[in-house]
Amino acid sequence: MRAPDMTLATVPQYDSDRTAVIGDRAVVVGAGIAGLLAARVLDDAFEAVTVVERDSLPDGPRVRDGVPQARHVHVMLEAGRATLGDLFPGYRTDLLSAGGLEIDGARDVSFYAEDGFLADGPEPLPHYAATRPLYEWLVRDRLAELDGVTVRDECQYAGYLTDAEAKRVTGIVVRNEARATEELDATLVVDATGRPSRTPAWLDEHGYTPPVADEVHIDLAYSTIFVDRPTDDKRAYLVTPTGAQPRAAGVLPVEDDRWVVTLGGVHGDHPPTDGEGFAAFAASLPVSDVNDLLDEHAWVSEDIAHYPFPANRRYRYETLDRFPEGLLVVGDGVASFNPLYGQGMSVAALEALLLHDTLRTDGLENLAPRFFERSEDVVDIAWAMAVGADFQFPQTTGPKPRGTDLLNHYVARLNRKAQTDGRLRDAFMRVMMMERPPSTLFRPGILWRVLV
Repeated sequence: MRAPDMTLATVPQYDSDRTAVIGDRAVVVGAGIAGLLAARVLDDAFEAVTVVERDSLPDGPRVRDGVPQARHVHVMLEAGRATLGDLFPGYRTDLLSAGGLEIDGARDVSFYAEDGFLADGPEPLPHYAATRPLYEWLVRDRLAELDGVTVRDECQYAGYLTDAEAKRVTGIVVRNEARATEELDATLVVDATGRPSRTPAWLDEHGYTPPVADEVHIDLAYSTIFVDRPTDDKRAYLVTPTGAQPRAAGVLPVEDDRWVVTLGGVHGDHPPTDGEGFAAFAASLPVSDVNDLLDEHAWVSEDIAHYPFPANRRYRYETLDRFPEGLLVVGDGVASFNPLYGQGMSVAALEALLLHDTLRTDGLENLAPRFFERSEDVVDIAWAMAVGADFQFPQTTGPKPRGTDLLNHYVARLNRKAQTDGRLRDAFMRVMMMERPPSTLFRPGILWRVLV
């Protein structure tokens, strides 16, 4: 039976002492956050773990070609923050020492929704603030300290190795650092290549039914600059779009005394990539705070980064009757969400915890179906929140989750009430941060505050 409402509060906690070694080598394809966190939990269950990445991996927190969205605002929700601390003890210290910040999500973040700012929350909400390259580099650095893990960059995945009937994946073929073809045998291969994943096409080519792909089209694009920040200024802003106002903004304090300022727009209302247009777009937001910040502080970006995101996409691996042994897909290769809601890294963290527990409880036998069934609960919640919010726009197309309109109406009312009720902000934020399940928004005490 599937567990309901799978969030940080209900996912089994990480416990390396309860994991036995069950395989010789695991190979992870992709060194993004999903791949790195998968490699961390696989290190407990395999003699060796090899991570292969096509990019040249920088020795520091720098943007790399394979993650073009890394130049934009990235939010580490509570589910990700807590999991990183469990998987890598001392991660918080590492992040702060490298210049990242910890802010109070209840008071430092000015949250604009439904034509007003939400009231401050009654309890602190520790929240990391840093760039995506810094998060990723620190995880990669800590992973490299593990004796059983090897990270190989400039190593291009070229295909899966299988047994004669393609019932089991036995490794991968790569074009290695020397541009020579090389075979890597593995007990388990994890596809963490993200949205470009070739696993659905491979399944189709080898006699399997590929997973159905759900797509919800939002036609989002966002543009980003960095701005000088006084060291002790931790202000952050979040301006959410609504059906009547399709423009959004996110401002976070990050390392090197900067703010990262991202402007976004859906269904073709995209922010420009020239300075004058960018400033005009900021000035068009329903509040002046972001525009004021841009006026009062120096811009330190050489250019304006731009990234399009046409659609949420979800592959329904959990519905497949057949899937090869020795293969798994994680992260954006399973589901990728509207990035305005900041769920990607935290979903990857929760999937890593589920992979850890799935290996711990029943080993490798029938691993993929068990993992896909369990991770469906995590993806369900993130998907419902992201695409549900996207359906407040009449131009959004694709399969609409059941109850979306009713939930959107309720959340809109909750946000309006939260403008004068900090406890409602707290309840809403803990759900948005994937700390608590959405069902907590319908507990009697919260329901009464919303409806009265």
